[in-house]
Amino acid sequence: MTTPHGTAETRELVLPAQANHHGTLFAGQGLQLMAQAAFLAARGLAQREVVMAGVTGVDFLAPVPVGSQLTLRSWVSRVGRSSMTVCVTGLADQPGIASEEVLKGVFEMVAVDAARRPVAIACSYRNQETLT
Repeated sequence: MTTPHGTAETRELVLPAQANHHGTLFAGQGLQLMAQAAFLAARGLAQREVVMAGVTGVDFLAPVPVGSQLTLRSWVSRVGRSSMTVCVTGLADQPGIASEEVLKGVFEMVAVDAARRPVAIACSYRNQETLT
């Protein structure tokens, strides 16, 4: 199954090694998983390597217990000359319990060349208001 350019969906099982002393997903691990999801969506749209330029905001909405399946969905919401804004949301599922949104964040990503310098994203993906 393929996903549209600029989107990604990953699933993770929350294991004890990723947990804090409360038995829930450690925030640093959650942030790392969200950053990976943002990277996949941005690289899929840019069709080249990307790097993270910043994190606009991250919200940890609810604890994610060990044993939960964490589904991370990411999509590019804005495309500039070389930069992209990527939104990420995380849903936690446990057997017999309805899925719940537990994480969300906004990441700024930049397309780069082999020298790791910003490079233009193909015009077909850029927002029309940026084409001047």
